[in-house]
Amino acid sequence: MALKKKPVTGMKDILPREMEIRNYVINMIRETYGTFGFSCIETPCVEHIENLCSKQGGENEKLIFKILKRGEKLKLEEAENEADLVDSGLRYDLTVPLSRFYSNHANELSAPFKALQMGNVWRADRPQRGRYRQFMQCDIDILGEPSCVAEIELVLATTSLLGKLDFHNFTIRINDRKILKAMARYSGFPEESFDTVFIILDKMDKIGLDGVAEELEKEGFDKSAIDTYLGLFREVTDDTKGILYLKEKLADVLAPETADDLISIIDTVEAVKSADFRMKFDPTLVRGMSYYTGPIFEIAMDEFGGSVGGGGRYDEMIGRFTGTDTCACGFSIGFERIVMLLLERGYTIPGQNSRKAYLIEKNMPADKLTKIFQKAAEERKDGRQIYVAVMKKNKKFQKEQLEAEGYHEFEEFFRDKMQ
Repeated sequence: MALKKKPVTGMKDILPREMEIRNYVINMIRETYGTFGFSCIETPCVEHIENLCSKQGGENEKLIFKILKRGEKLKLEEAENEADLVDSGLRYDLTVPLSRFYSNHANELSAPFKALQMGNVWRADRPQRGRYRQFMQCDIDILGEPSCVAEIELVLATTSLLGKLDFHNFTIRINDRKILKAMARYSGFPEESFDTVFIILDKMDKIGLDGVAEELEKEGFDKSAIDTYLGLFREVTDDTKGILYLKEKLADVLAPETADDLISIIDTVEAVKSADFRMKFDPTLVRGMSYYTGPIFEIAMDEFGGSVGGGGRYDEMIGRFTGTDTCACGFSIGFERIVMLLLERGYTIPGQNSRKAYLIEKNMPADKLTKIFQKAAEERKDGRQIYVAVMKKNKKFQKEQLEAEGYHEFEEFFRDKMQ
């Protein structure tokens, strides 16, 4: 049987051009987030299956690549259920591993702790544009900070990075899970049905208010509750005035500091931001993860037509490991989507104009070859990227290929013209 040369479905090979962009973005991430005081950490790609299936990962828990037990522990003939076969899995995000990491090392870390983590994750998802089954995630998290200072730092750090990568006119959508629940409670929905209501609300941008109303009715919810609920969305605006409106309207079911903190986040970020974007209050923003407990946010970019990152506060997840809740808040950028957009727009890495190619005539004598490599070594000392190759018969095509890789200066060496 012939071997297969294409990658497994949902995985991909990475060519040099993309790899250069990826490495550049990774370096920019480390540099930018480092200026905000984030420290790099690393966790294993394999996690205990109990951690991955702890009811905290939402729909992602249905997409786990599970790993069979190994060696003598794997007894296929005696297995009665999946638990007899599986004891670990590939991580589907970086938040669950971070929570385990922090619960294991908290005494060795600063407080609050600002973590930067980059690494591949795996989800048995349906591949589509900008979405793979293996993909890089990049997360920054602040652990142990209860105030909105954490959210402000996370938004400023993330948007500073995107600005340095030449992204403009994007939007940070922000909401709070407590506001989501207060709106549902005020409208009269039973608390045990909140998740169903939010799943339908999350479709607002696709089906509109009327579509949401129709789906809520199909679920059998009381019409007066639906009308009250959708009436709130018709009245609220997408700025701090909208938050103040809900603060007053929901006074009996919403703590005033929830609205005040959200306003502080928006006003502070808008006042000191360095990138070209806007903050938008969006009461329809849900975020799929059930572990979020407070403010939530997403990055919306028109050129992608969807989200390229998001995050929020998850103050109860670490407590699942330690028995004591720890304040936690994180922001993840869609690394693969960011790289895809840079490639599609023909992004040029700063400094690539310093690349130079040496093309050498075939069968160059050793003494002349030595001089060429000495010259290349001197130029490399100045930080230039020098590519040395033997001239091909079709030199024009060879140069076109090199130009596609960022080499725009050429120097040719011939046996009979060298001193």
